[in-house]
Amino acid sequence: MRAADMDEMIKQEAWLRANAGPRYLQFSRHLSQLIKSGVLAAEASLPSEREMAQISDMSRVTIRKAIEVLVADKLVVQRRGSGTFVAPRIQKLEHSLSRLTSFTEDMLRRGKSSSSEVIASGLFTPSPEEIVALGLRSGELVARIERLRRADGVPLAIERSSLPRDILPDPSVVTTSLYDVLDKTNCRPERAIQRISASLLSDENARLLEAETGAPALKIARTGYLPTGRVIEFTTGIYRGDAYDFVAELQT
Repeated sequence: MRAADMDEMIKQEAWLRANAGPRYLQFSRHLSQLIKSGVLAAEASLPSEREMAQISDMSRVTIRKAIEVLVADKLVVQRRGSGTFVAPRIQKLEHSLSRLTSFTEDMLRRGKSSSSEVIASGLFTPSPEEIVALGLRSGELVARIERLRRADGVPLAIERSSLPRDILPDPSVVTTSLYDVLDKTNCRPERAIQRISASLLSDENARLLEAETGAPALKIARTGYLPTGRVIEFTTGIYRGDAYDFVAELQT
């Protein structure tokens, strides 16, 4: 959208009506309609508070109150040092808890492209939690991979996986799907136990997922087993609460 078109939309003539409520509410409703109708596209950058105040002939305090309404309604996001943007439109996904599939397989089944960004990987001294979860012996190293998972370019999850060193001697070979790598050595988990809990995004996780700090999230702790009963995977996933629903089918 051209800057001149945006200016015309912000001017009071475009939205201010007599006896229609406070100016900040009228202005927020006007921008809300532009966003919901698609006139303002997802990820579009809004002018600064100072610019909108000048164009609309209102105070910056009034502009700020209007933007706060849009932030509360999750229609815009404010990124520190960058400005205010129309919130990305995310199609909420349902993930079945009855099937043990990888993120890559799940997105492929939905007709979506998937990608992974490796944040960290390597062999490390295991934490007490990893020792207990994986049944490691004293002195053993653990393979760790931390990845940011995207679907159609949208960041949806952060997965932190830990495996015994003999199962994954070289974590650097995992660039997309961990389960694809494990398939090649016949070490893919046959079953898993998952524990789901509510969480809030930390500053770092919010930055990676391009969401707001403190936004709702789902934390998934998965323990994967070989047919022999051996535990070979311990994965913790942080999933955006606005993008994921986990669904379980129950039968009598």
